[in-house]
Amino acid sequence: MIDLFSATWTDAGHYELRADARRFENWENNYAAKLGLGTAIDYALDLGLDNIEAEVTRLAQKLRTMLRDIVGVSVHDIGKRQCGIVTFSVAGVAADEIESRLRQQGINVSISSPNSTLIDATRRQLPDLVRASVHYYNQDSELEALVAQVKTISAAGS
Repeated sequence: MIDLFSATWTDAGHYELRADARRFENWENNYAAKLGLGTAIDYALDLGLDNIEAEVTRLAQKLRTMLRDIVGVSVHDIGKRQCGIVTFSVAGVAADEIESRLRQQGINVSISSPNSTLIDATRRQLPDLVRASVHYYNQDSELEALVAQVKTISAAGS
């Protein structure tokens, strides 16, 4: 998509693209993103929002249960109705080390630092936490692969 930010209009029939990576930015409207959003909405509605919620809830609860069964692992999620974000820590192993080791195995997680939930993290004295976000398209085998790696990390770090 070319607009007046990504290129200079030199005359009625010609333009010159920016030489740097900013040529990929959008100035007026990001039409591709709007079309993608519309397609994503249609897809979600076809699957059914209740079905998506049920699958995310099932996967997240299964992951929490499996993580709680690992010696040295603490799951930090609270609340009566929990979402697809599962936060955990491993005794004796920093969150960034866990993230790095999982990433080496092709498993994507992120880190939730206390400053992102300052009031709760301060009250509960939470460290940096590993954040695994399940989605409706994840498979049970992917959860099992994550848990197997966390078991290895916990056994080595405890």
